[in-house]
Amino acid sequence: MSSKLNVLVTGGAGYIGSHTCKLLYKEGFSPIVFDNLSTGHSDFVKWGTFINGDILLTEKVINTIKKFNPVAIIHFAASAYVGESVSNPSKYYRNNVNGTLSLLEAMKMTNMKNFIFSSTCATYGEPDEMPIDEACRQNPINPYGRSKLMIEKILADFDSAYSMKYIALRYFNAAGADPEAEIGERHDPETHIIPLILKAAATGMEFKVFGNDYSTFDGTCIRDYIHVGDLASAHLKALNYILANKESNQFNLGNGQGYSVNQIIESVRRVTKQEFPVKIEQRRPGDPPILIGDSSKAKAILNWQPTFTEIDDIILTAWKWLQKENENQLTR
Repeated sequence: MSSKLNVLVTGGAGYIGSHTCKLLYKEGFSPIVFDNLSTGHSDFVKWGTFINGDILLTEKVINTIKKFNPVAIIHFAASAYVGESVSNPSKYYRNNVNGTLSLLEAMKMTNMKNFIFSSTCATYGEPDEMPIDEACRQNPINPYGRSKLMIEKILADFDSAYSMKYIALRYFNAAGADPEAEIGERHDPETHIIPLILKAAATGMEFKVFGNDYSTFDGTCIRDYIHVGDLASAHLKALNYILANKESNQFNLGNGQGYSVNQIIESVRRVTKQEFPVKIEQRRPGDPPILIGDSSKAKAILNWQPTFTEIDDIILTAWKWLQKENENQLTR
């Protein structure tokens, strides 16, 4: 039997989950990946044990906890497309809220106490102040954000009633890939801006910008991009914190600086040395002009610090991953 501490990672075959599993393994933990592969990828499970399971199946979660006796659950498994959440809210409340309740019930039945939750800046909605800190009013504007906020409230209630401790990590825009290109971003459909612009660079296809008349310095939306490896390190720090301190908390995870859509386009052109056409489309409803996070609380309490602070460096890791993916497709 290994002396490594087991950690149950739901959604560990996905984008952020797999990067976290790699880091956990490297730092001496043993990840137990619990994933139904509905959006995850079996070839991303390279570190630890794989259990093919759905978090809605409470009995299977209970049996997995009993078998592996994990010190904590890190919960990534969720539906995460904002647009889809508007057209199909039933899916989001079932997968995200009911799925998390299923996990918490399994924890209650097995007397587990530590839970790290993948939350989102979408719980803030359209904030009145910038940058956004944890004290900002949470007022989500779509079912995806509402489902994540509901879970945060459920976690607080479970802490009060059953002393289950949790850390809620509210991400801003996850970006980039493993610097060693072992894993990266692979979504279907892909909705994230950086892989979409990189695809345009790789193929010469047109990239669409939704709105260039926002109240920003160049008219395009500004967002806070955080490298997926820095998100993974925050989960490791949160795990160590909750194991040592046995207390609940909430943290924003962002770079603290914003880049406009035009700046991302120019960065992709610099990194790839490729040209591609850009077409301006109408604004999409519900896109705030600026979203930038204040992560000073995570830096102070978790001793967390982003290592990828320059947008070109973040995009370079994503570009290397895309090139590897394209090479693999050619050889298949």
